[in-house]
Amino acid sequence: MKILAIGANGTIGKAVVENLQRENEVIAVGHSEGDVTVDVENKESIRALYEKVGKVDAIVSMIGNGEMGRLQDMPDSSFDMVLNNKIMGQVNLVRIGLEYLNDDGSITLTSGQASNHPMPGTAAIAMGVAAVNAFIATAALELTDGKRINVVSPSMVKETMEQWGADSSSGIAASDVATYFRASISGENSGEVFDAVGGAYVAA
Repeated sequence: MKILAIGANGTIGKAVVENLQRENEVIAVGHSEGDVTVDVENKESIRALYEKVGKVDAIVSMIGNGEMGRLQDMPDSSFDMVLNNKIMGQVNLVRIGLEYLNDDGSITLTSGQASNHPMPGTAAIAMGVAAVNAFIATAALELTDGKRINVVSPSMVKETMEQWGADSSSGIAASDVATYFRASISGENSGEVFDAVGGAYVAA
C-alpha cells in the first residue's frame, strides 16, 4: 500500500511512520524536511505535493498547530493559526487529495480531546478539534468509489508531557496512538472518530 504521511516529523508523526512502514510504502512529508515537504496553509503547495507523489492508497495527516492561553489574552493570530493550519490545512488536504486517492482508499486526519474535556486555556485548540471531527463525519457521507475518511483524536501524548516536565501517567504513548491510524487505514469504517485514549487500539 502506498501511504502519504503528512506531519511525519512530529512526535505522533514519527510513530505513525514507523508503524506503517513495516508493511507499506510510506512517503514521509514534513513542513521543512522529509522525503518531500508541504506548506499546508497554501493550496498551491498542497497540490504540488500531490502532483509530485501521484496516486496513493491512503493519506494520513498528523498536523495541527495550536497555542494555549487565557481566552481574553489570546491574540487573533492564535485563532488564525488553528483556522489556517489544523482546520483548513486538513480540509484542503482532503479536498485536493481526493483527486489523487485511489478507489477504496482512505484519508485519516488528526483532531484531539480538547473539545471532549474542556479545560482553561484551550479554547482555540478545542475549536479546531471540534471542527475537524464535524468535518469528517459530514464529508464521509459524500465520498464515492469506496473512499473513506476518519479522524484520530488522541489525548495528551506521554512524550510531550514528559518534555514539559509534567506527570505523563494520564497520557498515551505515541506508539499507541499510531495503532489507531493503522486501524483507520486497514478497517472499513468511514466518518468515525477514533478516540486514542488509555492505550493501544483494541477492536470492538
